[in-house]
Amino acid sequence: MNHKSIPNQYEYLSWTEIKSIAEMRRSTIIWPFGAIEQHGPHLPLATDSIFVDEIVNQVLKLMPEDLPLMKIPTQFIGFSPEHLGFNGTLSLSSNTLISMILEVGKQFSDMGFKRLILLNAHGGQISLLSTSARELRKITPNMHIFPCFIWNGVRGLDKLLTQSEIENGLHASLAETSLMMAIKPELVGPERPFEYLSKNIPEGWSLEGSSPTAWMTADLSKSGVVGDSRGANKTLGNDLKKLLIKHWHSMLLSLMSSDWPNE
Repeated sequence: MNHKSIPNQYEYLSWTEIKSIAEMRRSTIIWPFGAIEQHGPHLPLATDSIFVDEIVNQVLKLMPEDLPLMKIPTQFIGFSPEHLGFNGTLSLSSNTLISMILEVGKQFSDMGFKRLILLNAHGGQISLLSTSARELRKITPNMHIFPCFIWNGVRGLDKLLTQSEIENGLHASLAETSLMMAIKPELVGPERPFEYLSKNIPEGWSLEGSSPTAWMTADLSKSGVVGDSRGANKTLGNDLKKLLIKHWHSMLLSLMSSDWPNE
């Protein structure tokens, strides 16, 4: 096989091509995770899934073609119990999602893959994927697992978004609405909801962060939006998209040029 022509879409390869790639040094699988959940009256249910799929695909186009790096199809249905009660939301149980990751991940390890990146775009399942990664590592000692959140660690977000948006724009707010306007504007409706907390949070506590609560969206919002989407625009969306692509391109280049953590 000519490795210079390795496609980065797992499902389009033959079993012999997968065998050859899996056996290569630093062979890495990206498994994108999104959700099918309400994103207010103006964004599609698949918002998180669309985001992670688009960013990963764009990043892979920038990567050297000879790397043993590829993605499998995005996992669209995730763990979204906080959004149940809003029509359209679909949610797997935590046990189901963890079991799926363990079963599929074990199969990648058995094939010989060295790394599995769980690249997630849904904030409500960050801790669940981290737990799954620990469980999977226990049964696949020869494969390393990286549970990542697509928005974490991205330098420059504070220059594009206000502190209020970063702290309070938890769902279908300015950032997500703008990013969707840049990626699939035809899926963005005309409404621009604005909903912040109606009750003060006790000092030292928060919805997310160091001392969070397991909130349900209906506790915070009637529209399904938590934050302010009114200033959303395509220019901001394009800037966010470029920042995300730049960050994950840099991250994958760094990882694929290193033997860590096998050194």
